[in-house]
Amino acid sequence: MPNPHQSDPVITALRALAPGAGLVRREMARADGRHLRWVETTKDSVGPTILLTAGAGDTVLDWAAIIPALADEFRLIAYDRAGLGASDPLRRLTIANQVDDLVALLDLHGPALLVGHSWGGLLAEFAAAARPDAVLGLVLVDATHEEVMAAVPVNLRIASELMLTWMVVLKSLGQFEKRLTRHGRALAERCTDDAEIQELIVAAYRNSYASRGQVLTIRAENRLASRVREARKARAAMVRPDLPVTILTATRGKPPALRARSAELADQTAASYRRGVHVVVQDAGHSIHQDQPAATVAAIKAAVGQLPAGQGDDDQPETPQPSR
Repeated sequence: MPNPHQSDPVITALRALAPGAGLVRREMARADGRHLRWVETTKDSVGPTILLTAGAGDTVLDWAAIIPALADEFRLIAYDRAGLGASDPLRRLTIANQVDDLVALLDLHGPALLVGHSWGGLLAEFAAAARPDAVLGLVLVDATHEEVMAAVPVNLRIASELMLTWMVVLKSLGQFEKRLTRHGRALAERCTDDAEIQELIVAAYRNSYASRGQVLTIRAENRLASRVREARKARAAMVRPDLPVTILTATRGKPPALRARSAELADQTAASYRRGVHVVVQDAGHSIHQDQPAATVAAIKAAVGQLPAGQGDDDQPETPQPSR
């Protein structure tokens, strides 16, 4: 695990992307002694706090394409889940302890608009049910739904598991860096045309997966997402809060049957909230916020526009000092 108190390539890259945001790294100690870490904008803003939770295996860099467009108006919090990026690992990942970490951040930073991508969207929905008083609303970006996972064909499940295991093998053999660089460069090119900033993003991406433990967590989170029974149990127990909820779904990147099932479940989920809406984002794959960042930013700002005037703008809690 890279030492978060040393020079932080992620902060360096994000500051280059959003130079006026005053981005810093902060952390909190959890009851089991590990530390949960996030990046936060310190620039004064007129809008509410927005808490960003990434997809399975992803870090704060998952949001790099939209942070610059939001940082001028809102206070942003983007965190690394346990075992990813700068955050310390958990011995065993469960939906419950991942939701607990997100709730701890809401207790510290809320009330906030929760924006979750993929697996982070499912966790955001469960966290909002657990702590509705700390959540202003939800924006779910092609969020995971357990019934979509249940519909994944066996051959795709096997292929996914083989890929995840092969990733760990490559990391153990020291052969994972080319793949990291390729993924980091693809992200960088989505964020900026500036070649120097692109190199900073690639370096930050490589640093975020520098250890074998971080790659193991990618596999563990993806396996957790496939445990349909655990997610079904959590959803059955939740009481949906009365919040504005925007659900974004993609138009490509899944087999047709799974895409249709995702859209159907997004309609059902939106209808289960009194103020729920489902928006299909054209020409976007699963990472809608990277394929269509302007559309994602517009949806987030529209969600903020549904909030009562001034809600979440004042009396923000005092936050811990940045890591040094």
